[in-house]
Amino acid sequence: QVQLVESGGGSVQAGGSLRLSCATSGRTLSTYRMGWFRQGPGKEREFVATIMWSGGSIYYADSVKGRFTMSRDNAKNTVYLQMNSLKVEDTAVYYCALKTSGLGSPRIGYNHWGQGTQVTVSS
Repeated sequence: QVQLVESGGGSVQAGGSLRLSCATSGRTLSTYRMGWFRQGPGKEREFVATIMWSGGSIYYADSVKGRFTMSRDNAKNTVYLQMNSLKVEDTAVYYCALKTSGLGSPRIGYNHWGQGTQVTVSS
């Protein structure tokens, strides 16, 4: 069984920064990709960023490109999302997700999810 636990959310003013962490545990040997997704108020969940567990092959949503940086520390079984220049529209619950298959788009097919962490950006 795989567990994903997000942390680092909070409230920040527009223009500020936050770093989210996602610690993985359990049967993670089959991890292929890790991703970050978010769901804003009244919106559907959307893709934010993804990285191969072996490193590289990083993709971002256009809305966060140049502001967010995803990274991973395999020794700690943790992935991070550094969020800079935050905007009010970045307000959402942010979810960490794990994908065990390399099939399909890097943006879909995630089969394990964390509980989410709230990020609130005020003007």
